[in-house]
Amino acid sequence: MDRYGSTYSDSDEHTPVMWLRGHPVYAAHFIVLVFVASMLVTTLLNIFRIGVLAQWLPFMSSQVLHGQVWRIFTYGFYNEPSLQFVFDMLFIGWFGREVERALGRRSFLWLFAGIYLITPLLFTALGPWLPLARAGETGAFALFIAFAAFYPEALMMFNVLAKWAALILVGIFTLIALNYHDWTSLLTLWSTCGFAFAFVRHHQGHFELPKFKLWRPKPKLRVLPDLPAKSTKTATPARATSSASMAEVDALLDKIASSGFASLTAAERAKLDSARAEMLKRGSGRG
Repeated sequence: MDRYGSTYSDSDEHTPVMWLRGHPVYAAHFIVLVFVASMLVTTLLNIFRIGVLAQWLPFMSSQVLHGQVWRIFTYGFYNEPSLQFVFDMLFIGWFGREVERALGRRSFLWLFAGIYLITPLLFTALGPWLPLARAGETGAFALFIAFAAFYPEALMMFNVLAKWAALILVGIFTLIALNYHDWTSLLTLWSTCGFAFAFVRHHQGHFELPKFKLWRPKPKLRVLPDLPAKSTKTATPARATSSASMAEVDALLDKIASSGFASLTAAERAKLDSARAEMLKRGSGRG
């Protein structure tokens, strides 16, 4: 059990991604390492005035709509050094790690992937009417919203509950974006935070995703041939044998009528005698 009251096991979902000099590195920490490395590379290239990252990595809806789809995935790797970046890394490393404890590694990575991709996908959809651009890591604050959804009663600074801290911060950031007409930040804030909150609530079982019944073609009907009357033969072998014997007797009687009794062979006479004995036997049984 962790300090927020949740329990987790020692399965693969809760083991480190890697070890760094004897210290465990979990998925949230690994994400921080990737972003810090991207910040160092961005800074180094900017020092030497090499603008290849600034030219090819940031998201621009106009360029994506012209075929540069990779910008949907690379925009978060252009990070210039700033205090905002430092706080974002602290949010991912701290609150992201607590969310990873609650969700497990796989679900946490799905959550972060959704947070990371929802902004560029939304901007691409709005691109034909509202050209938008985005560069740099996003989603750190959304992980805090996910944390507050998991642990709403957790105490933050000044003994403020996590749920109230989340509402206050979302309200302040919304007012700041509206004040400066910063529609990019406003859409990013609400899309990422809304997705994080919905993801956690769905994981907790508070609602289910709608199920769509896709149209499927009906299977074609085939006319199968009738099965051979095997069961009739197997079910009444005595009746079938009797019918065959009577037909043979009738043939022998026809031969006698046309050619006389002397025309019968020894085998035909034996068969006729056997049929007559069978008929006498049946007659005596009925009597």
